[in-house]
Amino acid sequence: MNIDNLDVHADRNTFHRFDKFNAKYNPIGQSQLREVFLKTDNYCKGEFFAHVIKEVFSDLEESKYQNAEPRLSIYGRSKQEWDDLATWAANFRVYSPNIRWVIQVPRLYDVYKSKGAVSNFQDMIINIFQPLFEVTLDPRSHPQLHAFLEHVSAFDSVDDESKVGVVHFDHGIPTPDLWDRPENPPYAYYIFYMYANLAVLNQLRRHRGMHTFAFRPHCGEAGSVSHLISTFLLAESINHGLLLRKAPVLQYLFYLCQIGLAMSPLSNNSLFLEYPRNPLNDFLARGLHVCLSTDDPLQFHFTKEPLMEEYSIATQVWKLSSTDMCELARNSVLISGFPEVVKSYWLGPNYWEEGVPGNDITRTNLPNIRVAYRHETLTHELHLLVTAALDAHGSYPYNMICGSPIHIKTPHYIHSHHMEMNRLGGEDDAD
Repeated sequence: MNIDNLDVHADRNTFHRFDKFNAKYNPIGQSQLREVFLKTDNYCKGEFFAHVIKEVFSDLEESKYQNAEPRLSIYGRSKQEWDDLATWAANFRVYSPNIRWVIQVPRLYDVYKSKGAVSNFQDMIINIFQPLFEVTLDPRSHPQLHAFLEHVSAFDSVDDESKVGVVHFDHGIPTPDLWDRPENPPYAYYIFYMYANLAVLNQLRRHRGMHTFAFRPHCGEAGSVSHLISTFLLAESINHGLLLRKAPVLQYLFYLCQIGLAMSPLSNNSLFLEYPRNPLNDFLARGLHVCLSTDDPLQFHFTKEPLMEEYSIATQVWKLSSTDMCELARNSVLISGFPEVVKSYWLGPNYWEEGVPGNDITRTNLPNIRVAYRHETLTHELHLLVTAALDAHGSYPYNMICGSPIHIKTPHYIHSHHMEMNRLGGEDDAD
């Protein structure tokens, strides 16, 4: 048995064929092997998967200079998924100081609906978020889940973006409790309701002294440019963002707001965009908040150092300087969901300050002149916009720069827990 026989590596046959890429998740083309070795809810309770994960942990801890945010899936088919996942994590102690988990939610409502797992979209939303509200309000109700969430940094939304939606997101679209049709909701629909629930959940957790979750969905890898509009409004950072190269206005907005872009050129090269055409180097030169990231290392990389593959190939192809690489690495730490104490260790105690005061060159190896250039350029662009708005309106454009609240219809999510909050006042396929 060898890697070639397993047939899990993406090749030229997967280019623009996400269906063939998904098949690569099944070793030797057998879904049973994936079920045995890469699942947490199988007959052996995910024991083999835990052993594999711990090997990865060991490599990261040995390297000393790499951290990771691997994904675990919550599908929304049952409320029990959270407790099952937390039990797996507790039983096999899949924790490491070099790891923070990211929960990915595949956009597969249509599959669950066809199998009778959910009656409407609200069932899926409730299955995903109700256990989180319960454990936040009373950690004793799900003790293992409470412990597991201490190691979760963010939520992700994943699936094939190139799928053409049959429904447009407009004022007449049904609310989740009325979405009982077999079609999948549009991308913006998923993003909005995930954001809405996470926003309230984070406010509740903040009020109770717990850490919060970032929302970092996959976006802009393929499909419609309009996906990027949704994430510009609702996400803290995104994965990929390739389509920004086709939308200069959105690219400028992402730059002005310094929304993070975690890009994976080797993954894109096998699926949607040849490596030389990847815009990462252009984004970096323009000052977007971009970093290098791995994506499905089992499918796209060949060594035990997938992140080093990304850096070394990018450096060779685009002739990146050491300053460029240090800037990418610094951005990676800033975008990540690791706690402040970890970021302070890597970047310095004042890393959160803007400009040169936030750069500790003894830790980041990033010259102050690069940091000063980025900061001065960004502030100049913002000043230019404010000046133009003042000339046009004759007053400070609060709504234009800061944004005013948008009055919208109350979303239909977990009403009981949201009412509690009001009183108190982030690539998988179906099994």
